[in-house]
Amino acid sequence: MSEKEIISALKYVSRMKAEFMLSEMRNYIKSEMSVQDIYKTARFSFFDLGLDIIPEDDDFRVLRAPKGFINLNDREEKINEAFFQTAGVSKKLEKFIEQYIEKKTGKHWDDKQVLERIRKAIVSQKADYWKEGKSRNISYEKGYSILGYLAYQFPVYFVQFQHILYDMAQDGLLKKRMKILDVGSGPGTISLATIDLYSRLDGPKAVVHSLEMYDENIEAYNAIVPQYAQIKEKVDIREPLKADISKIDVDILPEKIDLMVFSNVLNEIKEFSIPEKARLVKKMSEKLSHDGSILIIEPADKVNSTELRKLSIGLKGAGLSIYSPCSFIWDSGCNPVECWSFEQQKDIVPTRLMKKVAECDKPYRYINTDIKYSYVLLRKDKLTCKKYRVPKKAKYAKLSKLERHTEKRINVIASLMSGNLGDEKNSLFKICDGTSVKAVYAVLPSHNLTKENRIIMNAKYGSILSIENVLVRYNDANDSYNLLIGRGSVVNLVES
Repeated sequence: MSEKEIISALKYVSRMKAEFMLSEMRNYIKSEMSVQDIYKTARFSFFDLGLDIIPEDDDFRVLRAPKGFINLNDREEKINEAFFQTAGVSKKLEKFIEQYIEKKTGKHWDDKQVLERIRKAIVSQKADYWKEGKSRNISYEKGYSILGYLAYQFPVYFVQFQHILYDMAQDGLLKKRMKILDVGSGPGTISLATIDLYSRLDGPKAVVHSLEMYDENIEAYNAIVPQYAQIKEKVDIREPLKADISKIDVDILPEKIDLMVFSNVLNEIKEFSIPEKARLVKKMSEKLSHDGSILIIEPADKVNSTELRKLSIGLKGAGLSIYSPCSFIWDSGCNPVECWSFEQQKDIVPTRLMKKVAECDKPYRYINTDIKYSYVLLRKDKLTCKKYRVPKKAKYAKLSKLERHTEKRINVIASLMSGNLGDEKNSLFKICDGTSVKAVYAVLPSHNLTKENRIIMNAKYGSILSIENVLVRYNDANDSYNLLIGRGSVVNLVES
């Protein structure tokens, strides 16, 4: 009996019955097959068929999977908000990573020699990261490069992706059954983060496909990810497909992907220009479902953040829509040349491995707990996060016209595009309305803080704010503009 015939029979039975036992399938196929053989033949097809399968004694109960999008309940919101207050890697996952280190090195995970080699790998990776141009060569082809990543970068990226995924759930962008493609999976950061978040949701499930070019990463992925998925039971993990995404054949990708993730990967394809990266992403978007999303995440440094904004505008021009964080409130394009914008979240709790690696003369080199990242979420269906557009006769100045208003008090509407970049004396926030060529910052001195303007201190990244009665100042040193918020200024939330 071929897989095709079994799939056809499953489709037929599931149309007739909302729930049935897998053993019943033997009534619809010609050859003699055990329940286990039927399961093994069809196991990777249940998700795409919209079916859930639950082991039950020597059989399996098959049910039609729920359709639609996640609507978080109070319990899910409460448990996730509690997680993000002290976010980190679970003890069980820490143990799996430590066991992989022991398997890979043949020594205890906290052996002095092992820790020293991990330190060297971290220092080497950080040195390569800050190089520019063709001399920048970030690679994970060697075993200790992976161990260095797991010790230093992984914990932050693991929590970081959960923040984004949870925001998507709050926005109603996650389906009750999600098909995710992780492009450039590394040792499984996106898969592990998905498993972790979904374990805090009541009913939703996901399947994660991934692409990875390095054998060492695939080895680490297969050693760690399936173990974690097995104990959490909410996410179906498919073995990574070895592929170089710069030469990808889109025909090898799964169909109807709900979320395609490029996490800290496009910036590492140094031989591609921004237009070439845009063409690559656009080509791969052919495999998205009609209401699917593309998520691109890059580091928060100025070079990578600015390059991401240029790429996102290129993809917008290619026909994809920007869902967030950008909002085009004046219905105009923007100039991303100087757009350095990033999200910031609460620090994570360091892992036992990270703390052990930091037990040396220069511990600061090995502790990595702050979450800062640049991202763009793109759609095929033109859906956008922010619906607000400035009314035609509204009395607000465009940020592109600030030169006319220097040393004057004006009203503006703009998106909040950074966390607080200032200090105790002066809070500083990057703002954008999609029109300005030069960078614009809202500045709130601590002595000017009032109940009428304090909302900017806690507003969410990407929120649209009206800022009234602000003084325009030109910053000659940085060729930018500062909008000075005074005690008489009023800040209101237009759209969160």
